Amino acid sequence: MLRGLASLLLVVLIASCDGQTISSGYTSTNNGVWHKDSIMQFQFSGVDTIQPYNIFINIRNDQTYPYSNLFLIAELNTPNGDLVRDTLEYEMALPNGEWLGSGNGSLKENKLWYKEKIIFPSSGVYTLKVSHAMRKNGQVEGIADLEGITNVGYQIEKINP
Repeated sequence: MLRGLASLLLVVLIASCDGQTISSGYTSTNNGVWHKDSIMQFQFSGVDTIQPYNIFINIRNDQTYPYSNLFLIAELNTPNGDLVRDTLEYEMALPNGEWLGSGNGSLKENKLWYKEKIIFPSSGVYTLKVSHAMRKNGQVEGIADLEGITNVGYQIEKINP
C-alpha cells in the first residue's frame, strides 16, 4: 500500500513538471464511495485572460466500479458571477470490460476532457464543482452511493501557440 502511494506521488510529481499544467488538485471520496450529494469543489486563480487553456476532470476508479460509463455535472463559476453548468458522459470501460485510463493494478486514472481551448474572461478566483449524476436505467432517483470512485480531481493546462 505504502509503495503504491509512493509510486502514485512520483507519477504526479513528474506529470506536474511538464510546464503546461498551471493548476491541479484531487479530493478523495469517502472510502471509495461517492455520495450523490457530495460535491467536489476546487478553486484556482492566476490564469491569463488571453492565453487559451484545456481543463480536464480527473477520475480515479478501482475494480469495484460497477459501470462502463460515468455521468457528471460540472459547474464552473467565474469571479464576475457567471456560471456554466454542463452534464457530461464519459466512457470508463471497453465493451469487453477492460478499464480505460492509465495505471497498473486495480486503480485506474482517467483524464477526461472538460473544456477545450477556453479563455478565462477575467482575473480572480474560479470555482469548479463536480458531482456525479449516475442513475440506473428507468429510474428517476439517482444512485445514492456510487462505489469504486476513489478520487476526483481537475487539471488546467496551458496550450502552446
